[in-house]
Order: sequence, then structure tokens, then C-alpha cells
Amino acid sequence: QTNSGATNTPSTPTTPAGSSPLTSGNNNQTNSGGTNTPSTTITPDAILTITPSNNDQTTNTKTAKEKIQELELANITPSSQMNNDSNFLTLGTTEETLNFLERKRTKQYSNYLGRDFNGQLIDIKNVREVLSSIANKTGTKPGIIYVHAYAEQLQLVLYMENSEPIVKIISDFKRKKLINAVRKLRAKITRGSLDSDEYLSPAQQLYDWLIAPISAELEAANIDTLLFSMDQGLRTLPVAVLHDGEQFLIEKYSISLIPSVSLMDIRYRSIQNTRVLAMGASEFMTQNSLPAVPAELETISQKLWQGSQFLNQEFTRNNLVTERKKYPYPIIHLATHAEFLTGQASNSYIQLWGLEQIKLDQIRELGWNDPPVELLVLSACRTAFGDRNAELGFAGFAVAAGVKSALASIWYVSDQGTLGLMTEFYSHLNNAKIKAEALRQAQLAMLRGEVVIVDGELRVSGARGAVVLPSALGKFGNQNFSHPYYWAGFSMIGSPW
Repeated sequence: QTNSGATNTPSTPTTPAGSSPLTSGNNNQTNSGGTNTPSTTITPDAILTITPSNNDQTTNTKTAKEKIQELELANITPSSQMNNDSNFLTLGTTEETLNFLERKRTKQYSNYLGRDFNGQLIDIKNVREVLSSIANKTGTKPGIIYVHAYAEQLQLVLYMENSEPIVKIISDFKRKKLINAVRKLRAKITRGSLDSDEYLSPAQQLYDWLIAPISAELEAANIDTLLFSMDQGLRTLPVAVLHDGEQFLIEKYSISLIPSVSLMDIRYRSIQNTRVLAMGASEFMTQNSLPAVPAELETISQKLWQGSQFLNQEFTRNNLVTERKKYPYPIIHLATHAEFLTGQASNSYIQLWGLEQIKLDQIRELGWNDPPVELLVLSACRTAFGDRNAELGFAGFAVAAGVKSALASIWYVSDQGTLGLMTEFYSHLNNAKIKAEALRQAQLAMLRGEVVIVDGELRVSGARGAVVLPSALGKFGNQNFSHPYYWAGFSMIGSPW
């Protein structure tokens, strides 16, 4: 929410008196295609597609072997680059490719969190049944995308309900350029002017690398929900803001970040008409205050949803445990500082009242997996950029907490901006088919300039009334929240359902 000293906040434009808050400055970013920036386009010749039509799923056919030979001749993945993964491209089937990725991802999170998740490994053959079941229960069309980046090769694996896995191998690629583009995108969004759309150049470049090679397959299958299992360096990428030259990815798809299919709760349960346990702090001993938290808790637990709220001195570990024992709240909302830091999982934490903290490796002790918490929301967290362990903590947060889904942010957003997104999110949560769709609708409302501050009030989409902003936030002019700084950093982690 509030921006701590170490993080640069973009300069925030305000609406001149008498003008419409929906059209202030150049803030409405919808359909930004008019400012197309040239990017490195991947040519069709640089993409190799491995599908059941050219790769027998039961035997390593001559065609499949020829594909592997092509890769070797092209020097796409020499053994010197592959290290212990040197067998990756010599696997004979796409199912083996997926099983390899599942094992690799599971091992990474097991090592970081200090828990053995190997018993949860799922046979990739069962994933199709899972996707089919979810599609029937929710009316959505999900697709799983594995992204794996080597030094000189990018691999995209797409798994959908009614088809065998599709592997896209992009040879005209440098991992260093990919990571630099991710770094540039984040910097342009969080440190640039909110009147600028300079973020579009890296957003379009990243779209060309990560989405364009599989866009035809996604459209042909009418996919509307994307689950990304990302490689190191990409787990804090704000995927929602990737741009195809005409629109953002969030304008087409609901999105979630998963550690792997094996580490995701694949069951579906509706959370409509359930209760929320809302806790938070507005005052801190060593961190910046969060003056909008009282309004956030009140709005969520009393106006938009039914539940209980605990603020400041009442925001303790003991109350968290005791209240959940009294009633099995399926939604827990924590409005407080949280940090995914470098080093061990014990370095990352959720801040409670005073000096009390819950470390990432201690969250499981709260018993949120029995009965399972369907949704855990952290409305004011941030993640150290470029650090492997911090990324594992963020992307693996739902697994670490033992919850089905988690909503968290990559960077701190202003108090009023976070209040706007959370108000929109909970407004849609009771009607959306899945949680990720509720987040998508909230992000779209902000993108379209429907979430605004006018005359000291926060106004959201629809006829939901206004939220009077606390005086502690200070005085500021009319403002909208269409810039990606306000909405792109929030991610659904774990199950999108």
C-alpha cells in the first residue's frame, strides 16, 4: 500500500479542478496500440512446435528424433548450457517434458520451503481430467503454460483440456535479454511518470516472446484463463500488463501464477456468500503507516462482504489462530506490510502488531490447511526483484501458507490505490465464476478509469457508493488509477479457482 523509503513511487498526476477524473492527463491506458513501440519480433522460422502430429506420444518416432537432431545442429541447447538438465531436450515425448518440469519445480520449492513435496507429484496424464472437470464446474476454459528459459533457448509448453501438450521452442532468443526486459518493464512501471506509457515497449517485447508463439492455439481453443508456471527470473513478472500492440493480456484472460500443477490445490469450491476474517494494522513501530487500512477493513468486512475485523492491537497471532478455530473462515484478508526477501524462507515475513511477525516458514503452523483457507489476501506486500529465493517465496506463497489461493502484490502501491483495487475485487468476488476473474474485473475497472478519487471520495465502478477517505491520507486532487502501477502488480497465486 504505502511506499516505503526503499521503493520509488511514480509521480502521481492529479486532475485539474473542473476536469473529468476519467480523462485526466494521459492516464487511461486502454487500447494503447496507438503508441506501438518497435520490438524484436520472433520469426516463424525461429519457432519449433512439437505436437502429437509430429511427435508420437508413446514412442520416440523418427520425426521426433529428427526434431531433436535439428535442435542439436542449431546448437540451441548445448550440453554445456544444460548442466544437470542436459536430458531435457532429448526426452521423447511432450508428456515426459511436462513430467520433467513438474519434478524440477517441485524440487525447487521443496528445497526453499524445507518441506518434501515429492509425494504430491501428479501424473501429467491426469491434468487433462483436472482441466475438464474445472471447465465443467466453472464454465471457464483454462490453459496451463510452462515457461522455461535457457541461455539461448526459450521453451513454452501449453497444456489444454482437449489436446495433447504443445511444446514451442524458440531459438532466436537470449535469456539475458528476457531478464533485462523484465527488469526494464518493472522499472518503467514503478519508477516512471504516471503520465508516461514508456512501459509499453518492454511489455510488447515480452508478449512477443512469451505469448505470441502460442496465441493461435489459445484462440483456437477459446482459452480464457491462463495458469503460468514460471522459470527463475520470471516469477515476479507482472504478466497482466503484457501487451500485443492493441490491448493488455488482462483484457483477454484471467491469470494466475502457479509453482506447478502438483503444488496447486486442484479442487473447486465456490466461496460465494461465505465470511471473511479481516485483520490489519495502520500504525507500525519501524515501518511506514498505512492510514487507509481502517477504511479497507471496514469496507471489506462490513459493507461488501460479511465477516469480522481486527485492527492494530487486536492484530495478533493469537487472535488469528483463535478466531479461525471459532469459525472456519474461508477468506482471510491481511492489510499489513509483508516482505518476500532474499535468503532463506525465514527472512520473509508478514508484519503483525508491534514487533510480532509471522515468518514464511512458520505460516503452516497456523493450520490454514485444515480446514483449508480458500483465499488469503495480502494487500500491502512487496518482493525483492531479481532474487531467486524471494521469487520462490512469492510464487510459492499459497503452498507455504497451506492455502488454496493467495492474492498478493509484487510492489507496494499507494494506500488509496490499494483501497480502490480491493474494493473492486471484493465487489466482483461474489459474482465472478472464479477468483482470478474477480481480480481481472477489478484490474479492468482501474485500467478503464472507473476507479477514481473525486472530492475526497473513492468512487468505484457500478452503483456501489463511495468510500470517504481517511483524513490521515492528507489532501490530494482528483485522481484515477488507470496506470499499471496501481493494478498490474497484484497477482493471483496458486489456484485461479
